[in-house]
Amino acid sequence: MSSDETGGRPLERYVPAGSAADGPYALRIDPGDPARPGWEHTGVRILELPPGGSHSFPTGDAEWIVLPLAGSCTVAADGAFFELLGRENVFSGVSDFAYVPRDTRAQIASGAGGRFALAGAKCERRLPARYGPAPEVPVELRGTGNCSRQVNNFAAAGVFDCDRLIAVEVLTPGGNWSSYPPHKHDEYRPGSESVLEEIYYFEIDGGGLGYQRVSPSRAGGTDVLAEVRGGDAVLIPDGWHGPSIAPPGRTMYYLNVMAGPGPEREWLICDHPDHAWIRGIWPEQPVDARLPLYGAPPGPTAPAGPSPGPDPSPAPRPAPPADPVSPSATAAPSAPEEGRR
Repeated sequence: MSSDETGGRPLERYVPAGSAADGPYALRIDPGDPARPGWEHTGVRILELPPGGSHSFPTGDAEWIVLPLAGSCTVAADGAFFELLGRENVFSGVSDFAYVPRDTRAQIASGAGGRFALAGAKCERRLPARYGPAPEVPVELRGTGNCSRQVNNFAAAGVFDCDRLIAVEVLTPGGNWSSYPPHKHDEYRPGSESVLEEIYYFEIDGGGLGYQRVSPSRAGGTDVLAEVRGGDAVLIPDGWHGPSIAPPGRTMYYLNVMAGPGPEREWLICDHPDHAWIRGIWPEQPVDARLPLYGAPPGPTAPAGPSPGPDPSPAPRPAPPADPVSPSATAAPSAPEEGRR
């Protein structure tokens, strides 16, 4: 944890599983929460619903994306109703998702129960509630050799329209390093670097531990070396972040949520000068043969697979009056500013 203090208390950068639970949320980190002095822009909530469970919440001054981690659900918000097919778990496939705007109330319900991430950011514009189809999520492979990883760019800048929120999923095969070379985005340098807070939320396939490093980019800045397990989070207001190290034999997943005060919604980074050389050797190595772990499912116009499911791109329909309760491919390119994580 950094020695930096704001409001008389240090901001806890490493958040162990269970330490920020709140009611139905296994993890709750909200933008602008007075309990986290100095944390202003981004939020993550991990909602756990039992079979037949539902939960409603006001969005306040933030925009939110509801992303199934395990299971399916319905989302009602702003007069629209979405059915999310979801997935078995984060290691099994890409998920569809729903965007809910600020200044409304959203309700999430699940017939079979499940776990759902809410990725949020303070925002100014009020955009419409929308559905994000899984087939439209760009699945990208970054790095080569033991720096290979997979990125699901479901809400990357230039991929899905939000006011402030940027969010992606990263899957790192066992023994590999991701978020490498270490990089930062804590200075406003037009065209070169943007200012973004960032949250890492971790899961590890089969359990076990990994490691996350954040080193200071300025005197008194963020300094974290954390042993991370499933359900842990790391908050990064500043500093060089990376590597994220997956344990041998276990795939590491993390959800990245970013937002900041800059004039543009963009992800521009600066590599650590001592480690940026690693990019120069990547063309000489193949991508890890274990990747991609999976690709986005085919869209409704693609050839049908052996077990076609329901149309993954349903249109929104008016919300019902009662609480709703629901009963491997080649990597696609991402937006240019997302190509370096």
